[in-house]
Amino acid sequence: MHFILTAIGSYGDVHPFVGLGQRLRERGHRVQVLTNPYFSEVVESAGLELLPMLTADDYRQLIDHAQIWHPIRGVPYLFRNAVVETMRGMFGLLEQHFVAGETILVAHPLDVASRLFRERYQTPVALATLAPQALWSRHQPPKLGALPVGPGWPRWWNEFQFWAGTRLFLDPVLKQPISVFRKELGLPAVARLFPGWWFSSDLNLCLFPDWFGPVQPDWPRPVEPVGFPLWDGSEVGALADEVEQFLGAGEPPVLFTPGTANKYAADYFTTAVEACQQLGRRAMLLTKFAEQVPSNLPDTVGHFSFVPLLPLLPRTAAVVHHGGIGTSSQVLAAGVPQLVRPMAFDQYDNAQRLCKLGVAEQLKPKRFSVDRVVASLARLTSSTEVAEACQMHAARCDRQGLHRAADLLEALGGKYQNLPNGREA
Repeated sequence: MHFILTAIGSYGDVHPFVGLGQRLRERGHRVQVLTNPYFSEVVESAGLELLPMLTADDYRQLIDHAQIWHPIRGVPYLFRNAVVETMRGMFGLLEQHFVAGETILVAHPLDVASRLFRERYQTPVALATLAPQALWSRHQPPKLGALPVGPGWPRWWNEFQFWAGTRLFLDPVLKQPISVFRKELGLPAVARLFPGWWFSSDLNLCLFPDWFGPVQPDWPRPVEPVGFPLWDGSEVGALADEVEQFLGAGEPPVLFTPGTANKYAADYFTTAVEACQQLGRRAMLLTKFAEQVPSNLPDTVGHFSFVPLLPLLPRTAAVVHHGGIGTSSQVLAAGVPQLVRPMAFDQYDNAQRLCKLGVAEQLKPKRFSVDRVVASLARLTSSTEVAEACQMHAARCDRQGLHRAADLLEALGGKYQNLPNGREA
């Protein structure tokens, strides 16, 4: 079989698709990953073929704006600049590389092109959803950024917020360019993008376990929760010598990572250093953007541009992060306490779920002060209840999520393989 996997976003979005592609390749399938060439190294080091979308400078320009991290305006900014801007180019790449009767598309939630390609060419598409927040439900609504919505609010209020959010923030960005492109492709008009059309696919893969995001009655079918996609490239390389040296020089550190795409974390890192100094703990600061790290770091604090988390996390005392689903799930699997500082997108919902599991606390950006970070870390690292919850949920995180996803994709491909247009008879 031939699989084209599409990935839009940061490393946290790309890694799961590369890990899934590696599993499919191990089974003898041809795999191509359609993503920005900014991620070419991680794709190609996994033995996969890159289909470059835009340029690495386009990605750098995307993350160069602080607006991307705004709790409300960040979503339309991302949809305008990462979804609409890539739609036509991605569609063209799919046309170039798709083989009828052989190719299965595995689409990122922000991939509009694959949805349109499915309609235009009647080809099978699996939608790979990374976090529960991306699947709306009136029965158990997710936390939508900083908006007053989610569990605990009346159902009518949650439904109104979803309606208002899609009408006011997403439809103005998406509907007109998608409608124009649909007309060019000879496809009929769609009255509403959300929720029906947006969630249409032949298979909805939930890349998280049911106990983290329980399947809801109104989620699109067929839906299959497979578990977390615990892959970050650590299979293709060990920890660097400098990382090993720092880890071996003292007690397990507190790890601070604001997200791989975050270029606006100078205050975050300053707070991190001061908090750990007060606690008498060592710290690791993780960011590719060295200009936001304080100068003259003490010997107890180390800065590293990138470290694969899976082999690192079990050797940390706690992790302070942004609440992205990739980081959240990897820390959860490592059995380490978490302090979450959510900013936008799925981060508020992930933080809320982690707190309910008893493995985390959260501080919103405006409350992320030295005193509060010190207090939260002191509680998290000294609590027997937190330690027990961390170990209990770590035991539930098996490493079979990507294998289950590959099984389901092979089964989907088996239904459509060798048919003239790829569509089931």
